[in-house]
Amino acid sequence: MYTSIYSLDMPALLEKLANPPAMQRLSDVGMHCGCEYSNIPLYRQSRCPYSRLVHSIGVANIIWHFTNDITQAVAGLLHDIATPVFAHTIDFMNNDHMTQESTEDKTFSFIANSQEIRLLLDKNSIQIDDVCDYHRYPIADNDTPMLSADRLEYTLGNGYITYNMNLNQIEEIYADLTVTENEHGTAELCFRSAHLAKQFVVLSLRNSRFYVSNEDRFLMQYLADIIRRSIDTGVLSHSDLFLTESEVIAKLKPYATWHNFTQISAVAASKSQINDRYCVMVNAKKRYIDPLILTSDGAKRITTIDADMKNEIDAFLRTDFNEWLYAL
Repeated sequence: MYTSIYSLDMPALLEKLANPPAMQRLSDVGMHCGCEYSNIPLYRQSRCPYSRLVHSIGVANIIWHFTNDITQAVAGLLHDIATPVFAHTIDFMNNDHMTQESTEDKTFSFIANSQEIRLLLDKNSIQIDDVCDYHRYPIADNDTPMLSADRLEYTLGNGYITYNMNLNQIEEIYADLTVTENEHGTAELCFRSAHLAKQFVVLSLRNSRFYVSNEDRFLMQYLADIIRRSIDTGVLSHSDLFLTESEVIAKLKPYATWHNFTQISAVAASKSQINDRYCVMVNAKKRYIDPLILTSDGAKRITTIDADMKNEIDAFLRTDFNEWLYAL
């Protein structure tokens, strides 16, 4: 698996913390927010499942590799522990898909409610308060468009799983990274080589477009509406959202709405609303990365030294979502 590239010396504590049921639940919560259960080829082409657990272990290993700080690495490992089924689709249900923060407030309680995790933290003199918010550690997470372990992992993860990049390409990009101080005075991952930074930006923009594609936006809104109606009618409860996806799908399978979702194979766009079918206009969070590159004059954002990359990122940021989407 590609995650072996991130760290060859994964601390035993991280391995142990990945095993309790609260973390293993994430092995059945996908990174593609439920869209992978549709019939759209964009999601069916993945070479293997991409779970929140795989992502979380990768993030933890990246943090450990660049910081050798076990507390920061544990915070990275646990950062998705409270992620509900279908992940950011629930942000759509909560009308928070532009910030995607509505599901993050339960991290402390999920950690505290796991006796196995609590005991491991106590044994290693780590306080829950120090690992329940990975945003406090800039290598783990930072503001867009900076590069963090979280953004690095899902970019390379999709590169391998969704876009079929080979391991040598991923390893070359990863090995080129170091840590430097950015223009804000905080630590940030930084490329040594301009050509590898450019390769990474091309990959990350492919990812960015993937996350705001017509298919992705439509499917997440469609599924969010299914979940909302299922809660309103008693098919699901709010607590069910913190089961596994297999368990929730079993509750949804008897109903036509779930079957219809799984049969969607293409999404079309229209400038006007189509009244005789499910048709929605959906905005999206534009995620992108403008990484640092080490130069003879210090660390610089790629957009300040590469006009082509700046133009590509600017073009992405001009993406217009002013259209109605519907399933064919």
